[in-house]
Amino acid sequence: MALEVIKLEEAVSFYKNVLGFREEYRLNVSDENIVFLLQGDFRIELIGNEYSKHIHDRIHFCFEIECLQEIMKMLEKNGCKLLEGPLSLSNGWDTVFYRGPHGEVLEFLETS
Repeated sequence: MALEVIKLEEAVSFYKNVLGFREEYRLNVSDENIVFLLQGDFRIELIGNEYSKHIHDRIHFCFEIECLQEIMKMLEKNGCKLLEGPLSLSNGWDTVFYRGPHGEVLEFLETS
């Protein structure tokens, strides 16, 4: 799951110190500061955006997958709209964003 937050470091501190997550990785993509936090098998992505006025609309679901190219072919075959990507991240991960059938934002992340 990904959340866009106004105060990134404050959010990181909360998820680490209150909810017990550990920081996995930080990166910058298209001028967005992103922090990945992990607790067991659950990963949360915090995206810093101090200018967002409608923060509650900035949630998207991220699915960790084995093959990005396969999922892209399947989504395109089923009429899903590509929003962004594919992107290669500095940590070696690849990601792509699509619009779901009800307008939701779906991210697919290949971490291997």
